[in-house]
Amino acid sequence: MTDYKALFQLDGKVALVTGAAGGIGSEACRALASAGAAVLVTDLSEGRGKAVAEELRSVGARAEFFKLDVTSEQAWQNAIETARKNFNGLDILVNNAGVERMNFLGDFPLEDLRKVLDTNVVGTFLGCQHAVRAMRPGGAVGRGGSIINLASALAITGAIANAAYSASKGGVLSMTRSIAVECAQLKFGIRCNAVLPGLTRSEMADGFLNDFAKLGLFETPEQAEAAFLAATPNGTGLPRDIAGAMVYLAADISRHVTGTHIAVDGGFLAV
Repeated sequence: MTDYKALFQLDGKVALVTGAAGGIGSEACRALASAGAAVLVTDLSEGRGKAVAEELRSVGARAEFFKLDVTSEQAWQNAIETARKNFNGLDILVNNAGVERMNFLGDFPLEDLRKVLDTNVVGTFLGCQHAVRAMRPGGAVGRGGSIINLASALAITGAIANAAYSASKGGVLSMTRSIAVECAQLKFGIRCNAVLPGLTRSEMADGFLNDFAKLGLFETPEQAEAAFLAATPNGTGLPRDIAGAMVYLAADISRHVTGTHIAVDGGFLAV
């Protein structure tokens, strides 16, 4: 009989998580480490990122911190090499780092658009590119792997004052599909999938709700949250809900899953 429990384990695998100092990113590190993976915790926030790595080590996990600017090619090269050198591999990449800027289309500053696209799209592209180079046959690691990109429910549906963010996450979703097809057709042994969170308890979600209020769309962030909850049958998600989907996509249990997405949105997109 197939040992399905074992197929969910990540023992012997090495993961790199970006944006790992935040709510979803830090929980992704905890989940992957709990399942057995060694984790390279990466973020621009050195203090908070180091705290996450120390937390993982305190419970017996293998973890280190690396300061990573996801928009820098050289930084990506160094991060991949750090994972390879310090943990002897790279099997899982979680492209979680992202930023949100909200404004009405007619008032949206061009520099904010470029910041969103540079971090969310270019940063994810570079992560995928450098991970594939390392994971593919003949690469620095060369044993295949799983790439998990963080998109959003707003990659599929629209929301007022979110043209830039929606565009960036729609780009991540389409990029994910293309990378998955390319890696499969070239027999790289690399899968690529996306996770689409809905409203999830996190700093970014708090900023999202605050921005709705600042723009005058709701009187308070609490009213904005109530409106989203009214459109979400299962209520607000927790970071662990997103992290659980990541463990599934990282593990061998999902060996035949590639080029698709998992919406962890409490039914928001189903309404």
